[in-house]
Amino acid sequence: MATFDSTKTALSKLLEQVVEGKIQLPDFQRGWVWDDEHIRSLLVSIARSFPIGSVMLLETGGSARFQIRLVEGVELAPGINATAENLILDGQQRLTSLTQVLKLSAPVSTKDDKGREVKRLYYIDIAKALTGNGSLEEAIIAVDETRTLRKNFGRDIALDLGSQAKEFDAFCFPCNQILNSDGWENGLMAHDAAKFARYMEFRKLVLNAFREYYVPVIQLKKETSKEAVCLVFEKVNTGGVPLSVFELATATYAADGFNLRDDWFGRPAGNVQGRQKKYFAAKLLLRDIQPTEFLQGLSLLHTYEKRCADVVAGKTGKEVTAVSAKREHILALPLDAYKKWADKLTEGFLQADRFLRMEGFYNPKFLPYRSQIIPLATTMVHVGERWLEPVIQKKIARWYWCGVLGEQYGGAIETRIALDLQNLLSWINDPTAVEPVTVVSAGFQPSRLDTLRTRTSAAYRGIYILLQRQGSKDFFWKARMIDLDRDECKIDIHHIFPKDWCKTQGILPKVFDSIINKTPISYKANRMIGGKAPSKYLVQIRENAQVQISETEQDEILKSHVIDPSLLRADDFAAFFTARKKSLLDIISATMGKAILPAGGEAPAEDVENEAEETED
Repeated sequence: MATFDSTKTALSKLLEQVVEGKIQLPDFQRGWVWDDEHIRSLLVSIARSFPIGSVMLLETGGSARFQIRLVEGVELAPGINATAENLILDGQQRLTSLTQVLKLSAPVSTKDDKGREVKRLYYIDIAKALTGNGSLEEAIIAVDETRTLRKNFGRDIALDLGSQAKEFDAFCFPCNQILNSDGWENGLMAHDAAKFARYMEFRKLVLNAFREYYVPVIQLKKETSKEAVCLVFEKVNTGGVPLSVFELATATYAADGFNLRDDWFGRPAGNVQGRQKKYFAAKLLLRDIQPTEFLQGLSLLHTYEKRCADVVAGKTGKEVTAVSAKREHILALPLDAYKKWADKLTEGFLQADRFLRMEGFYNPKFLPYRSQIIPLATTMVHVGERWLEPVIQKKIARWYWCGVLGEQYGGAIETRIALDLQNLLSWINDPTAVEPVTVVSAGFQPSRLDTLRTRTSAAYRGIYILLQRQGSKDFFWKARMIDLDRDECKIDIHHIFPKDWCKTQGILPKVFDSIINKTPISYKANRMIGGKAPSKYLVQIRENAQVQISETEQDEILKSHVIDPSLLRADDFAAFFTARKKSLLDIISATMGKAILPAGGEAPAEDVENEAEETED
């Protein structure tokens, strides 16, 4: 069955319904004012009976309920509570502009050719309009809110239409009288009967074009689902800024009296803190969580609950609800589901933050995937404090690191996070269950290490954290990286064999820029390294008055970075590269719980990522 009808409706009828409040706007429609040039061009098109495009309306009374508002400029009389019969999905700017110009007496809020906000009233110069269609562009004029047109930088008045008598004298017709000109006509007859014959010619030529103008209207029926309405809206509004699912959900919940925006962002008036500031802002790893990502988590929880209920009820096949965080399912999330799960999911994110910090993550710039936090947080909701049990924590950690080092969350993730929630919970609760798909599908090729060169890669960030987590100590401060103030010591990832030294030895950037030749180092240590050979900078660091360590102590520090001290002191880059690559692969294998083929002495692969260069030294 078709969910829409198409017809033609008189422009005058459409605008009448707008000012009566029978046609309104869903609140997710952004307010936007056409500039003066667009408005005058629109008026010319109608005057010449040119098409101005169709309008799409949604019949109210169906399941797609939104908070609504009147079209800009429309004010209902005191005591009048209009019931909207249709909502504008496409054609807002045209209908708003025409309503303000043709139906309202107040000046139109618009912008001039320099983008400045101005107030304008529109007129048609009758004499120019009667010279032919080609003159209509010049015949339609705009004056300021004082009904004057000025020149010479506003010092001189070129046209004064400040009273109806002056309109008659200038023979300029006000556009807000186009659809009903009886009062203006009577006034003209009394003021200057000699002009009346020409006016009647103008009415026939121009005004009737407006009065007889029909607009193609596509009417979506009230049976149209909310998801379909939102999808259609975005398809037809290609010229505007795409709406986020959060904005659409906000408009939906507002129809039921719930302010989603206040719940997330808070309300300055009254100093009401929102969920984001109250719970997430102070957590470095959570401060960038977006409201849309929070809604994805809620959708996972809601659809997973429904799926479990369907299975218990004996449903099979397509009868069983699919676990999903896709856009259409977020838009179908009922308000009662939001209220049921929001606080639980908030706690789930806080537990996810706790888990990540225990795994060694502290700085958001080294967080591999923010999107992987969504299934992690939803899993925490169902597992609760049980995730701290060693067996469960080990499983969650293995799943997480397989996602990071296997780079499983780099593309579209809606399907993956839905599968991961189900698989991970099954794996945790049932010792006989198969491993999650992210664990099964994750792999790490030895050649991948050669191409990891910047922190744009999730695996690169993950390896950086693994090196710190296993106890790597700073070359200068001698303390463990995890115990140092990362900001105060300016810890970052830097070259072990310096770039300048490598270049003098003829080593290519695609080789020496690999993570195999990088490790976490403080700013102090990196400054002392400079561009020197390792054999020289190691001595300089060891003999520095602020450091003063023995060669044996320095060897232990180097080993904490899985660096063979003897190869570094021998300035043997090739042997160092091969040995450290194998050591890193051993760490990766142990973390993922997967065997990795020996790296051997294979040559570094070409950069398959084509990653941008990043200054890290």
